Amino acid sequence: GLTPNIITYSSAITACEKGGDADKAWALFEELQDRGLDPGLITYNAMISTCCTNGDWQKALGLFDELQERGFEPDIITYTAAISALATGRRFEEAKELFDELQKSLTPNIITYNAMITACRHWEDAMPLFEQMQEKHHLQPDVISYGALIGVCAQTGHWEIALQLFDELQQKRGLEPDIITYCQTITCCANFGQWEKALELFD
Repeated sequence: GLTPNIITYSSAITACEKGGDADKAWALFEELQDRGLDPGLITYNAMISTCCTNGDWQKALGLFDELQERGFEPDIITYTAAISALATGRRFEEAKELFDELQKSLTPNIITYNAMITACRHWEDAMPLFEQMQEKHHLQPDVISYGALIGVCAQTGHWEIALQLFDELQQKRGLEPDIITYCQTITCCANFGQWEKALELFD
């Protein structure tokens, strides 16, 4: 049969990530090294993405450090995957550190910004990022951007701003809210006693 090479291993690891099978991804990562193959940046990126999908930010950071020790330069995919993994653990300080580091040589994209906003625990951290992506990099917020920002509102009690954002994404941006954005907005209103507002969103 076909002898697997680094490309086939990377593809298989990505397939495991998409299928949510982190254990199989780790087994393949170890197997390729046992076969004497060196994981390249693409393989590391796939593994960090797997950690993100699995919510394992500690392992993601470990891989991020390991790939640099092996002489690889992280690219925008590496940074974004690592920040996304940190966002799943709400590790804002570590995510911000990576975000600042990447901007020394790379330009963050919409996925990077969305991950950073998701990582925020405070409105005061999230809103400047939302504005910066538009003003500095001319990136148009998408449904995920709005959902992430509304999610921060839900944590911090800014229900009025959540409703403004919910309207803005439809009226100003012409976007269709997804189920996550709906749930975040309804939860935000309900958690802070705005039951009528929450029920209006069902209509």
